[in-house]
Amino acid sequence: MARYQPPGGRGPQPRGLPPARPQLPPPDPAVRQQALAALVLGALSLIGLMLGLGHLRRGIYVAVLTLLFGVIAIWLGVAVTRKARRSGTARPRGAVSGIVLGGLGLALSALWLLVLAVFWPQLNTYYNCMSGANTAAAQQACHQQFTNSVGGEISVLQNGK
Repeated sequence: MARYQPPGGRGPQPRGLPPARPQLPPPDPAVRQQALAALVLGALSLIGLMLGLGHLRRGIYVAVLTLLFGVIAIWLGVAVTRKARRSGTARPRGAVSGIVLGGLGLALSALWLLVLAVFWPQLNTYYNCMSGANTAAAQQACHQQFTNSVGGEISVLQNGK
């Protein structure tokens, strides 16, 4: 059986709950477009990074580009959030998502660039070996050579010698 509700709402608010927040006016269209741009750039920073890592030399350019996309997405998301707060309007949709996606893209791009900087000779040798490997045995040999060389580099980094 349905409970009676007075016209115009749910009636008095139960005790112990904080008062309801007033509805803020929607943000300006320009602010909404900037928030959408932050979201798109944040998503592009992740998508570009996933799609661009198949080729070593192209991966460098893709990582730098996605790093820039991530930085711009974070900057735009923070800027539109501040604009909305200063103007007393609601935060536009996509601003926080743009910040989060841009941050993830920025972190993963920076990590990939760090890996490239540390293991460039090993990765270059591995990609050259794999491009000439026509059999599964040759590919396995390339993989084993890469694993051994990376393991040697990690031990050198750990020991500091």
